[in-house]
Amino acid sequence: MDTELDDAHTDYTRPVSRPAPAGLADSEADWRHRLVQDTPGGWLLADNAMTRTLASGRPIHLMHTTTALDAIRSSGQLYVSSGCLVAALYCAPLIPEATGLRPHNLGAYLLETKPHTRTLIIEVTPSSPVPAKGIDYLRLGRVHLRTYLQHRNFLTEQEDTRLRRTVVQQIRTVAPFLDLLLANAAGRRTAPDTFIDRLAAAIPGLPFLGYLYFEVLSEYLMLHSTSGQTRTCAEAGEMNNALYKRLAFSAVTGMDKLFDLSRFHPGHMRLRELIGGIEPHLVPDTAAYARDRLAHLFAAIALAPSQDVASFTFHGADFDSLAQSAPSLLGQSLFREMRTLARYPQLYLAFEQAKALQTWTYWNASGIATPFNGFLPKGEIGVNPAYPGAEITVWLAERCERGLLHPLDQLDVDFVPRLADLGMTAMRRDANGRAAGHPV
Repeated sequence: MDTELDDAHTDYTRPVSRPAPAGLADSEADWRHRLVQDTPGGWLLADNAMTRTLASGRPIHLMHTTTALDAIRSSGQLYVSSGCLVAALYCAPLIPEATGLRPHNLGAYLLETKPHTRTLIIEVTPSSPVPAKGIDYLRLGRVHLRTYLQHRNFLTEQEDTRLRRTVVQQIRTVAPFLDLLLANAAGRRTAPDTFIDRLAAAIPGLPFLGYLYFEVLSEYLMLHSTSGQTRTCAEAGEMNNALYKRLAFSAVTGMDKLFDLSRFHPGHMRLRELIGGIEPHLVPDTAAYARDRLAHLFAAIALAPSQDVASFTFHGADFDSLAQSAPSLLGQSLFREMRTLARYPQLYLAFEQAKALQTWTYWNASGIATPFNGFLPKGEIGVNPAYPGAEITVWLAERCERGLLHPLDQLDVDFVPRLADLGMTAMRRDANGRAAGHPV
């Protein structure tokens, strides 16, 4: 079994069994209990409509939106892209009803906000029940590092030198805050508002922290929300995806055009405004929750299990020491900095296709035909294009007045185990030349 990829997958239907560094004030099992037992929506972690469908062994219905229908028809092929699902076609669940297929609330959002796309219905009939193991992109740092080390000869000497130097300098520059994170993870708490302001100041220097910040707040909203919309979603076995969409688009201008979480860094006053605009009763506890949860996740993810969060320091770190003591943080930083290289469009497939091959191999060995975003089972799910034991049928969809999808025209297409070219994906560059991308 690939231990790096195994560590990056989470199954909320089973007890926690993942190694972690010493010195944490709370274990992953402690947090799992808190999330499941002490939040209004926590029961959805282990018992939701999506994972129930996966475990049933019955056909799985998904929807995918695309602007490339003509190219798909002419080529007869469907490619996948990188992103939070690493190497799967990004989809949302469809729920069979008597008169059609009802989109999961994430899919309904996509249909409402992507008017210039066409929608595909994909039916996946797995050879056996699919494990409820989701891939957590926040935990892919060791895979990023391994891929870089295996393929760094694709870089020029100047590119490689710049990449290493920049990443180490980023970590050294924010080392005081990273050490503060470890102190909080060990139980030495910073005042919540001070913590959030220091976090916001650190994110531009170390973009991975923005991704972590956003996912922690998304988790807080989805598990603690008690709105009518959230209750309606929960009755259908779904988490309310509208909550984190509103958070992201309110926090960052233009996020609906380029979903780049390195730009997500609200300070504590702005955070109060953002949460207050979504669900005001959640405001008082937001900062303390974000402090405790983010500090724990950072320490558990960033450091190797051989380390102790109570004694480790990022001061004076160099590349080789980080590769041993904090391989996941180093890998995440390399992955994001590599995307700023001028030659990244040429390097993209060299690094990302290699990562995809490793991931497809793991999914196939694990029986995963339809991987999902495993930080939370919120409905982001994909198709593994390399899975050998699934029957897959694709239709063009039409939407009726009730909002249900219906198969309109079966497409003669095959899934191909190859990543789409960078220009066809969301992993494109922003106005400042930075490569960004995350499913919107």
